[in-house]
Amino acid sequence: MDQRNIGDFSVFPIGLGCMGLSAFYGPPTEQAEAINLLHKAIDLGVNHFDTAEMYGMGANEKLLGEAFADRREKVRIATKFGPKFLFDENGKPTGTTIDGTPENMRRAVENSLRYLQTDVIDLYYLHRVDPKVPIEETVGAMGQLVGEGKVRAIGLSEASAETIKRAHATHPISAVQSEYSIFSRDIETDILPTLRAIGATLVAYSPLGRGLLTGAMTTDNKPGGEGEYRQGAMQPRFADGAYEANLALVDEVKAVASTHDAPPGQVALAWVLGRADNIVAIPGTTKLKNLQSNLGAADIALSGDEIGRLNTLADKVQGARYNEQGMSAVNR
Repeated sequence: MDQRNIGDFSVFPIGLGCMGLSAFYGPPTEQAEAINLLHKAIDLGVNHFDTAEMYGMGANEKLLGEAFADRREKVRIATKFGPKFLFDENGKPTGTTIDGTPENMRRAVENSLRYLQTDVIDLYYLHRVDPKVPIEETVGAMGQLVGEGKVRAIGLSEASAETIKRAHATHPISAVQSEYSIFSRDIETDILPTLRAIGATLVAYSPLGRGLLTGAMTTDNKPGGEGEYRQGAMQPRFADGAYEANLALVDEVKAVASTHDAPPGQVALAWVLGRADNIVAIPGTTKLKNLQSNLGAADIALSGDEIGRLNTLADKVQGARYNEQGMSAVNR
């Protein structure tokens, strides 16, 4: 599969979302093992790696900094700012807030540059839009980073079409990161056409439905355990009842995959990348075998009939992609 453009640089269409190596999907991966995975990814042709300040409170950025210090020219690094952890008087995290002020951006970008052991960030995102700060103010400040040579391109994450347009009028927006998969298609109405109109790229996160579309999950193999956020109230699609109903929908993906002698995750990724040529995907994994499987999606070509079958699934999915609090922070 050919490289695809983000701003003035190109990446392999299937990148690596690095969040799970440090946070949210169980205990952090042991550092040597994680660095080995990142190095293997480069060897396999991956050159787009996505992280954020909030992934492990800087731990994920530090991990990438260690992994890429001696091979920086081979990779494009994307990171994000905005969400900040709140702490009590004893230093214990009590929650998060969103801060899109230029002052917070300056603090965050200097930390990110130091943690990533680099002089320039290839793609710098506002992780979530701060409703208290005009987007023009935030993006204007981010644009200054481009002028200073600290950032190559800027992007937004989970922003509405109207916000994207206002931001782009302030400074060119090269990419917008949003959840997009066979199960999550709400951005198709307004956001995808907006990105096409302004010449920006969609960076699709969770293109495997947080693992649901890989086919590896079963009623007896449900995500859980310490540090795993696909449980409780955070992820409605994994709630009792909804989880089982959504697993049943994956059978249709498995049926399509069987005609290609491929795992369902490859079909799910091929579906995302086949939607438009200005889309790239950043599936996350902590395992080399999963990374290798994901990259195999580049060789899958779905027929019109197969795409039609898969297109029927999103309307049948049970549960929102985040809980009420999480959904209040997206598409704004």
